[in-house]
Amino acid sequence: MTDLNERDAKLVQYLNEAYGKEKELETSLEAHIAMTTKAPYQKRLKQHLKETKSHAKQLERRIKKLGGGGHAIQTVVGKATAAAKGPLHMVRGSGEQEKMLKNAKTEYFNEHEEISTYLAIEVFAEKVSDKDTAKLARDIRREEERMAKFLEGQIKQLSGAVASAEVPAAQRRPAQAGAARKAPAKKAKPAAKKARATTTRKPKAAAKKAKANSKPAASRKAKATSKKRG
Repeated sequence: MTDLNERDAKLVQYLNEAYGKEKELETSLEAHIAMTTKAPYQKRLKQHLKETKSHAKQLERRIKKLGGGGHAIQTVVGKATAAAKGPLHMVRGSGEQEKMLKNAKTEYFNEHEEISTYLAIEVFAEKVSDKDTAKLARDIRREEERMAKFLEGQIKQLSGAVASAEVPAAQRRPAQAGAARKAPAKKAKPAAKKARATTTRKPKAAAKKAKANSKPAASRKAKATSKKRG
């Protein structure tokens, strides 16, 4: 690598980091594609693998254009990391849907890491007046954002698939809200009956009392009348 000024050295550093990540993800995506049985998901992964390889080539060309050439170490590190992760992908989860869900979550995480990497490169390149690097980073970032959006939808779908595959239908139903609503009604019935009974008794009791009070008065009136006549 030729001697670089501060600007180009920093650009090469950032591009090397992005290059290493792209090479790592090539191996990771190949492992995930082999595990994916959902056709639309597998098709999109294959498409993104092509994009990932293209990103690496574009980055490599840009690094050389800037006078850099020390990307070999990044490549070795990236591939070694991916190779170490590869076997772990194969033992994820207890079922097919859960394995794909965990892969999608990992891919989603990686896409956002790449998005932040390319955003940083784009802004830095603009600040140091490197329009070509800024455009490259922006174009790649947009492809990563589209992939992240796709993966977001897959995570939602696969989460539902795991629920259907691994949780019995009875446990997926909502709690018996109907029974909960009926319970208070049953308790309220005796209170309502009591209220009706009290309401019914009160008029009857009042009527009896009025009748009882009226008898002595009528009797006294009758006696007084008979005395006057005598």
